Amino acid sequence: METGQPSPDSSSEECTVLEAPLGKRLTCPIHTNKETVLYCSRCEVCVCEECLLEEHTDHTAVPISEALETHRNGLQERLVAAQNRLPQISEALISVREILHQLTNQRASIEEDIHVSFEELHKTLDIRKSVLLMELEVTYGLKQKVLQSQLETLLHGQEGIIYTCTQTEEALNGEACTANLQAERGLGERLGELASQGLPFQPEENDQLDLLMETEGLRRSIHNMGTIVTTSAVASQSEASGSGLEQCIVGLPACVTITTRDKAGGPCRSGNAILSAEVCTPDGSVADGELLDHKNGTYDFIYTVNKEGEFSLAVRLYDQHIKGSPYRLRVTRSTDPEESPPTTAATSLAATATTSTGSSEGAKRRGKSPGSGSKKKGSRRTGSALGTPRRRENPIEDDLIFRIGTKGRNKGEFTNLQGVAASSTGRILIADSNNQCVQIFSNEGEFKSRFGVRGRSPGQLQRPTGVAVHPNGDIIIADYDNKWVSIFSSEGKYKAKLGSGRLMGPKGVSVDKNGHVIVVDNKACTVFIFQPTGKLVTKFGSRGNGDKQFAGPHFAAVNNSNEIIVTDFHNHSVKVFTPEGELLLKFGSNGEGNGQFNAPTGVAVDINGNIIVADWGNSRIQVFDGSGSFLSYINTSADPLYGPQGLALTSDGHVVVADSGNHCFKVYRYLQ
Repeated sequence: METGQPSPDSSSEECTVLEAPLGKRLTCPIHTNKETVLYCSRCEVCVCEECLLEEHTDHTAVPISEALETHRNGLQERLVAAQNRLPQISEALISVREILHQLTNQRASIEEDIHVSFEELHKTLDIRKSVLLMELEVTYGLKQKVLQSQLETLLHGQEGIIYTCTQTEEALNGEACTANLQAERGLGERLGELASQGLPFQPEENDQLDLLMETEGLRRSIHNMGTIVTTSAVASQSEASGSGLEQCIVGLPACVTITTRDKAGGPCRSGNAILSAEVCTPDGSVADGELLDHKNGTYDFIYTVNKEGEFSLAVRLYDQHIKGSPYRLRVTRSTDPEESPPTTAATSLAATATTSTGSSEGAKRRGKSPGSGSKKKGSRRTGSALGTPRRRENPIEDDLIFRIGTKGRNKGEFTNLQGVAASSTGRILIADSNNQCVQIFSNEGEFKSRFGVRGRSPGQLQRPTGVAVHPNGDIIIADYDNKWVSIFSSEGKYKAKLGSGRLMGPKGVSVDKNGHVIVVDNKACTVFIFQPTGKLVTKFGSRGNGDKQFAGPHFAAVNNSNEIIVTDFHNHSVKVFTPEGELLLKFGSNGEGNGQFNAPTGVAVDINGNIIVADWGNSRIQVFDGSGSFLSYINTSADPLYGPQGLALTSDGHVVVADSGNHCFKVYRYLQ
């Protein structure tokens, strides 16, 4: 077969422009020796000039080269359109993977909570069982002692009578004589005494031992105990409505209703979705507002703005903007002095609105600190899968001083300890997450006290993960499950909470040089800075892998320049920001080498500005200078770490770390 000839089973309809590449001419299958130089747009086939005069007289035809160019231009546009979807897919993959990871973590956490809760119930039931058995034994013992004493008295009386009667009968059956008279007289006196002896013939105790146990109500309670709470709501389908969505009047409460929907657009019928809303002014501040859950898939956001102007209303569901968010909001003053507040749910609930403030963010570069121009070499250590460097090569490291704790629920025992703090008064504070308390020790490891009651009310702890000490002595606790930060006195007395309704999953807390409370929100991937009164100073960060983004941030520390150092868990890096949220420095990458991380967690700063980081996945502690250059490991080979979490520097200059996997905390010498 010659080149350019159609196959035997080809038809003219199959000879499309794709079969006629530029530079090659096809022979017309109908008119021999005629080349197909034209393209019929209506029939979408290549034709020759004679075909155009016969079968395609009224059809539009263009040169094949022009048809090819048009076709390829269209194909190129579709190619570009398809390629433009790839970044969106990549971003969606990151988001979905993060949600899946958080979902898996939440499942594991709830599973552990279920086990712990039922272990506590088993323990409580076992204790009650032991108490009841002990009560039974004590009660039985008292009754048995009375009856046994009575029994012994009666037996003793019985034996005395039988014995004396037997002797008397033998004497009577014998020969009466003067010699036996004295003995028989004694027997008579003895019989007289026995006959008149006072014996306890009536029972001195009864046999009643009954058990009253109401179990039906307990069974019902156990049957209904615990609920797995979730919704199928997604941000892309959920929407907001109401008069307060576009405009409101200065000083009067306005209401926006949020309706949550599932991925198919169907309304959700249950509450408890993680929802946030805020009204931002042009200068960054936030108006008063509160979210109310109607438990039927709808929510009201009631807010009040105290000045007129243009504002932004942002509504987020699971940290994602809902449909149409952020909204443009216009606030005006009422022209009618007699105008009353709108008759919405906002009118009766305005008095319960809470106060919040706004955010700002930015970024700039920072150079290395003086004297840190060269990177120091680090060695690998054998403990925790890493080599142990020699002390003369790494003067920063030293050895384990002591470890405190085992798995349990008593004093000095831990279950999933997380955050660590050290006070200037020589105290070490441990956030004992699954025991719902904070335990306090001396710098020497002596137990001092603990406080915390499990619950979801103010002053109670559900899952404390971060702890810090304010310069005034107050103890600040990040409560991951209660979604707020609690403030207690140094004696453990509850004082206040902050961040309620704004935080989604606070993990770590710290305090800056101004006394502001820094909160690392693990779920929201945002750092919040509050005044101790609860007023928001600023916030920065969002979910992602950019320089100013986070993927599950854990803990934060503050250096002498009041810069905020944050560990970015899933991005395997440490980031340094100004108090305003401007990025200064980022260091670290995923790996096991010097200066690399496998999910960093705890962080602290020494007086020289060196940064100490707990490397969770690599089970080690690394030390960097202020510019992020690797300096050394802290030697943990004698007693290897397993999943270290929070760490801090004690007032006497040692490093204390929460060794979560080993259910203890450890204190190491640290040569600054």
